[in-house]
Amino acid sequence: MTTRPFKALIVDDATTVRMYHRALVEQQGWETVEAENGVEALEKALETHVDVMFVDVNMPVMDGYTFIKTARQSETLGHIPAVMISTEAQLVDQDKAFAAGANHYLIKPAAPDDIATLLKLLEPKELP
Repeated sequence: MTTRPFKALIVDDATTVRMYHRALVEQQGWETVEAENGVEALEKALETHVDVMFVDVNMPVMDGYTFIKTARQSETLGHIPAVMISTEAQLVDQDKAFAAGANHYLIKPAAPDDIATLLKLLEPKELP
């Protein structure tokens, strides 16, 4: 039986941050798709199946909180794990992320081990 590769959506307005996160995710054998803001992320997530979403907070057009809230209201995207990754390090920022529907919160720069552990935990399992 052939299985499709696992795929992560990386949403950040900074090209260098997307490249860094892409490298960390791809080192774990996952594929990636990228978006510069929440609107583009919604389009990409609806176009292709993703298994996890790594989302920045501060972005133009649509910020990360709004993107996650919108994704949670979608029948197609509502179940996909969302990890907020931001420079915002206050507890109130984490609370806002969880209130929006994030499953986990990492502070930039995300540690390679943290990304690797999350991907192992979130890797979809095949049923017998």
